Amino acid sequence: MHMIVCHWSLWLNFASRWRGKALWTRTPSRIVSSKQGATLRTRASLGAGTLFPLFLSVVLVGSAHAKLSVVCTTPDIASIAFALTGDLAEIATLAKPTEDPHFVDAKPSFILKLNKADVLLEGGAELESGWLGPLLVSARNPKLAAGSPGRVSCAAGIELLDVPKTLDRSQGDVHSKGNPHYLVDPTNASRVARTIAGALSRVDPMNAAFYETRLELFKTRLESKVAEWERALAPYEGQQLVAHHNTWQYFARRFGLKSELFLEPKPGIPPTPTHLAGVVAKMKAAHVRVIVVEPYQSRKTAERVAAQVGAVRVVDVAQYPGGVKGTEMDYVGLMEQLVKLFAQGLSRPGEPR
Repeated sequence: MHMIVCHWSLWLNFASRWRGKALWTRTPSRIVSSKQGATLRTRASLGAGTLFPLFLSVVLVGSAHAKLSVVCTTPDIASIAFALTGDLAEIATLAKPTEDPHFVDAKPSFILKLNKADVLLEGGAELESGWLGPLLVSARNPKLAAGSPGRVSCAAGIELLDVPKTLDRSQGDVHSKGNPHYLVDPTNASRVARTIAGALSRVDPMNAAFYETRLELFKTRLESKVAEWERALAPYEGQQLVAHHNTWQYFARRFGLKSELFLEPKPGIPPTPTHLAGVVAKMKAAHVRVIVVEPYQSRKTAERVAAQVGAVRVVDVAQYPGGVKGTEMDYVGLMEQLVKLFAQGLSRPGEPR
């Protein structure tokens, strides 16, 4: 509506400026003289009356089809947002699918994206606390201010794990609100989709029914796959997996696995020889078969530990769509691949994968 009012005022300003004056115009070969001023005045007034409805209709069409600008901090959130918006929004993602979400390389281009955004979808739970705040200050976009409809924490309504009882820096890089990697549990993705759909409907109420329809389609597709994934991982119930970081707690809980051994001694603290020796001993005692590694983590460390334990697979995984080849902007496709990768890693040597 602001756009229409602006162009209306410009048109009236233009019309009033030339009302009652002789107009000069150019033809390809000559300048029309002022003797034809009366004729030109008539043509000008007819032109204004004829062109204005056309001009207004163009503005109305442009406004009606203007896409929402949605900025997402991570690719998993972006893939869910895309599933809900389709062609109604331009989706921009800040973190790369192969990047550590705790330490995103904050580029100047992010400031421009945030400045023009209608909606910001963030993981919350302090996942982006190390880099998002300064970008928002520089962007100076009131639509994304805390408490605004356009500022959305996707962690809202999620039961977070690993919430510390006390905060102590000696515990490592601990998040005071809990583990922020909740979207590796597909049931949490369904809740996040509901949060996003509600936010989009508040910002863009004219398309609320569209977002609701897309939400139901997404949930139906996801829920039908969850049962299939649970069956695929059921043979490995109770088995332990080793990870570099506590990324897979929610995944393990959802599918009956254990994720209690980590290559880093504490969240955000690099592995030490003493700690790794302890991990090796625990893996041998528990007959652990797999170490999972994300794109930004050291595969060499995982391979060294696996070699010391023996009969252990090192499996490349990713928590974000696009981090596994062929899963770009497809949350369900990513989960499908992850279930296959975990099943392959957990299977006994000689078992069909």
